[in-house]
Amino acid sequence: MDAVKTVDCRGMICPEPILHMKMVMSEIGSGDVVEMLATDKGSVSDMASWSHRTGHQLLEQKEENGVFHYWVQKK
Repeated sequence: MDAVKTVDCRGMICPEPILHMKMVMSEIGSGDVVEMLATDKGSVSDMASWSHRTGHQLLEQKEENGVFHYWVQKK
């Protein structure tokens, strides 16, 4: 999946990944996709909740070797 930006939040815990995503979303255009990398297991529920609340679309998520990958499209 093509992303306009990748946000590396590995090693961070809640709420830092969400705060970083919020900042990046304010810098990109509607319809653009951002990839976020995280190692916090709580990011799974945090990203789902945040996406639902903000109206951004969580397109895909996967876990690979302890790193969670999220692709979010700005509303």
